[in-house]
Amino acid sequence: MTTPGPEVKTTGGLVRGVTAHGVHSWRGVPYAAPPVGELRLRAPQPVVPWEGVRDGSRFGPVPIQERIGEFIGAGKQTPMSEDSLTLNVSAPTTPSDEPRPVMVWFYGGAFVVGASSAPTYRGDDFVRRGECVFVSVNYRLGALGYLDFSAYGTPERPIEDNLGLRDQIAALEWVRDNIAAFGGDPGQVTIFGESAGAISVTTLMATPSARGLFHRAIAESSAPGMVFGQERARSWAAGFVSALGADDDPLAGLTTATSHQLLGAAQVLRDRLGDQPGTIPTAPVVDGDLLPEAPLDAFEGGRAADVPLIIGTNDTEGRLFELPRLRLDVLVSEDSAERMFALTQPELRDQVLAAYAGTPHRRDLGGDYMFWYPSVRVMQAHRGPVWAYRYDLTTPVLNLMGVRATHGMELYAVFGLADSTAGRWLTALGGRRALRGVQERVQADWIHFARHGTPASHWPTYDPETRLTKILDRVDRVESDPRRERRLAWEGFRGYD
Repeated sequence: MTTPGPEVKTTGGLVRGVTAHGVHSWRGVPYAAPPVGELRLRAPQPVVPWEGVRDGSRFGPVPIQERIGEFIGAGKQTPMSEDSLTLNVSAPTTPSDEPRPVMVWFYGGAFVVGASSAPTYRGDDFVRRGECVFVSVNYRLGALGYLDFSAYGTPERPIEDNLGLRDQIAALEWVRDNIAAFGGDPGQVTIFGESAGAISVTTLMATPSARGLFHRAIAESSAPGMVFGQERARSWAAGFVSALGADDDPLAGLTTATSHQLLGAAQVLRDRLGDQPGTIPTAPVVDGDLLPEAPLDAFEGGRAADVPLIIGTNDTEGRLFELPRLRLDVLVSEDSAERMFALTQPELRDQVLAAYAGTPHRRDLGGDYMFWYPSVRVMQAHRGPVWAYRYDLTTPVLNLMGVRATHGMELYAVFGLADSTAGRWLTALGGRRALRGVQERVQADWIHFARHGTPASHWPTYDPETRLTKILDRVDRVESDPRRERRLAWEGFRGYD
């Protein structure tokens, strides 16, 4: 049963939450001004104060996006709007003499879909089990968040780049300034995310202005190389402007187009980019300012934030993208792999492909290229303590589908979804006890890490000599340098630098 919760004073004003099942929740709390009108395509501005008490019982609007997957439901339950820069806070109802650790979640979705209101990301298990404060953040997506239109701005009407990344930094600044009022410790903040949310984590670690806003990090299936240079990013922006039909006056077109027109132009741009496999045009940009260098370069140069880091990938990352309606090209086909090597490092083509030829792992080439090998580069370069994992747990349903422990499957363990509707479907043919077990262990490790900076279980740190990696499965184990042959085959590959 849901009842009215306590009122909390924030930089914007008072907000009243709701209480249910031992958790206080404050939803749809603005952390920046609405990025609409003259603020479209601008860096986030300070939150606009409100009078009276704001209702915190409902989630804020979903960022502009196509209605795909579970975000169809999120979109129907809450409005979709450019006015979407809100976050949600959950905290235990029990009082505490000490401030609690804070866990800040960034959702995935290839930077084109996602919402903090998605049922998967409620985080109540962390609050109840870990006695922590959980925060989930909306940030701008697609063209409004991740295409670099800055070249079309003017002194009178500027346009900034990396808007989704700037939103995330603004949200972390809000956490620093406000979370104590919710019982959280602003000096003990863990950022974590999956897929695009994990790319956000590894990118924030390489962003100088984000330093000090978080103290630990967890990256689940990051693609750290999915950050591109300004020349490539601006060519994609030009393609978007053309698809929008705004070549004659790009600034006017970008600032007056409807959200429907923006989504339509994004679809046209994606269709035209089939000749650049393994790239996503909506991604952070190395602009030399906010993001001075590629995150992988920052890690390998020792310039990334040296906070404790948990990082890992799933066993068969790329197989998810073979399913219908998923358009992200992660080199499923032979042709796309050939084009990718031709556009990047053709001299490594034979070396890499030989490690997959004639093996069942050929289907995993794309997932290894996008997620696994770049994450290994982070593991071996990071100057702070690193705990590496690979999530291998599968179920008969996933085996029948041919995807096994593919992209996103660890979310069922992280967010405690074994007995949810989706979890019951996933384990309809067996495997629920195993999923409950790995869920128990993963949550214990994530919570202990947020509170103490180390996992709870026996889990040795990763280093380039031993490469000890925890394999999360029915029975967890630690392996030294798993997939050594594949790692050596990719050695020296740098992708779309």
